[in-house]
Amino acid sequence: MTKHNFTAGPCILDQSVVQGAADALLNFENTGLSLISISHRDKRLVAVMDEAIALTKELLNLDEDYEVLFLQGGASMQFLMTAYNLMKVDGQAAYMNTGTWSKKAIKEAKAFGEVHVFASSEEDGYNHIPDMSSLPSGMDYVHCTSNNTIVGTEMTTFPATDDVLVCDMSSDIFSRPMDFNQFDLIYAGAQKNLGPAGTTLVAVRKSILGKTGRSIPSMLDYLVHADKESMFNTPPVFAIYTSLLTLRWIKSEGGLEAMASRANARASMLYAEIDRNPLFLGTARKDSRSLMNACFLLADESKGAAFEQLAADAGIIGIKGHRSVGGYRASMYNALQLDSVKALVAVMQKLEQQA
Repeated sequence: MTKHNFTAGPCILDQSVVQGAADALLNFENTGLSLISISHRDKRLVAVMDEAIALTKELLNLDEDYEVLFLQGGASMQFLMTAYNLMKVDGQAAYMNTGTWSKKAIKEAKAFGEVHVFASSEEDGYNHIPDMSSLPSGMDYVHCTSNNTIVGTEMTTFPATDDVLVCDMSSDIFSRPMDFNQFDLIYAGAQKNLGPAGTTLVAVRKSILGKTGRSIPSMLDYLVHADKESMFNTPPVFAIYTSLLTLRWIKSEGGLEAMASRANARASMLYAEIDRNPLFLGTARKDSRSLMNACFLLADESKGAAFEQLAADAGIIGIKGHRSVGGYRASMYNALQLDSVKALVAVMQKLEQQA
């Protein structure tokens, strides 16, 4: 049976990427050795890192001032590292509070200085992207989260500021074209649209670093990792190699323009059914809906068991909502085929027919 994987993360990857990664585990570039058994100093693995960095810059159209890093610790480590590297001693930063992950980032930043939450939708259950008009100026940096996996909201515009702009793009990186040079620092856990868990992408303007006036531990210092080309310590070679295969796949499929076209087709189909079918209710405000994560509820929760059985019978997995909000969540990352959305819509319609 075909499986339709709507899991929020780790993400679905294109089958060619999975096959390429599996082949490399057995025999990397005809060396007779596994990818994970070769020194990261080997010239072939250095070439993997170099290509992954170059393709990231190419696909995001980043200018020459950016350093691209592949680090460890997930986006959760970046909640800490951004503040450590950007907030001056006795400094201050401005944060948007649009969901669980931005709230966690705010908590970490408060250990380093004053945090101004200038926009929040928490009182409304994070069901929309809040107004940004009260953005303060003179901040060490401004932080936002472009897509919120748990509640299914996504930003289409970003804070207009002369201060350093930081964005957590963990769950919609490489899904749409935009001016990525408007951000001074981007970070993203790989396990949504890029690769398996184990590495985190960071793109940072080197010119903004080294200005905090504090001593930063080496493992948490972007400058250290940049100077060592992401090899200050042993990098997670399998995660980076699989990410490289994904970057190659994105480019071969037409780049971010093609990814955006697919994302719009998937999301339009599913949201149309959510809005049409009286058995389902969308949870995010329509002007804030995510193309990556569609969150919805059953109007009658007693039909939950029937819906979930129909989904399981159709090979649909991973649609349970996050434990903090309940309901259902269909995550539609780059490699998800439109046929999977059609399968989910068919299940929703079948439930309606049985009602």
